[in-house]
Amino acid sequence: MRVGTGETAGTENGVREKRSMDVGELYNLSGEVAVVTGAGRGIGEGIARTLAAAGASVVLAARRTAEIDAVAKSIEAEGGRAIAVTTDVTDDESVEALAQAAQDAFGRLDIWVNNAGGSPIQAKLAKLPRDEWDANLKLNLTSVWVCSVVAARHMQEGGRILNISSKAGENPVKGSGHYSAAKAGVNSLTRTFAMELGPRVRVNCIMPGAVPTEIMMKALRLGEDDLPALEKNLRLPAGRLGTPEDLGAAALFLCSKGSSWITGEVISVSGGM
Repeated sequence: MRVGTGETAGTENGVREKRSMDVGELYNLSGEVAVVTGAGRGIGEGIARTLAAAGASVVLAARRTAEIDAVAKSIEAEGGRAIAVTTDVTDDESVEALAQAAQDAFGRLDIWVNNAGGSPIQAKLAKLPRDEWDANLKLNLTSVWVCSVVAARHMQEGGRILNISSKAGENPVKGSGHYSAAKAGVNSLTRTFAMELGPRVRVNCIMPGAVPTEIMMKALRLGEDDLPALEKNLRLPAGRLGTPEDLGAAALFLCSKGSSWITGEVISVSGGM
């Protein structure tokens, strides 16, 4: 099936006519290269697997080498292309080395997903230790700025940066004010980068809702047995908690040609939370 893309082309008589594109091609990332930080587990792993399934060569980044190695091998076993690059996103030189590794391995850089982050510490703002505040901002906000600057420098026309924020960036969460503040900053960075890097690079952001990753479970002090009650108490319109695959699907849309007229947007993917 073919649909209009909204793009136009000139004709000999000066009339502008719409071009069409196969729907499958809108979400085909073949020949493109994507970096995903925090890709060893949870949402990052889900996004990396989805982009790889869509044809992208993926560069998996995280501090836990064993985890990203395992994901890379799994993707390759399924016919995809992937490499693992041990990376600390709070270290500028490590981030630059990650971008260069993508270039060296695959010859280009098209997509960068800023997913690394999290905060297992819960404390009221008035009692939060200063070093925890600084560490949280460094990991969840400053790293997004650094990674985005590096990514944009390595991208050509048509680059895409996708930030992973949180619903906590909009809604107060008692005991997680430091994390909420950082994610609110990510939302703001997204909009400003979109203005400053466009039209060469598009920048968007996803705010996940309740996805029971390891980080979320630790932060809320939940076990597997607590999830049915959490799902019931949240009363989400979608009727269930989220999965890494749900976030992967949303990321694919925002990293594909299907979203070519979308930039500077902060989109909630939360089951209606």
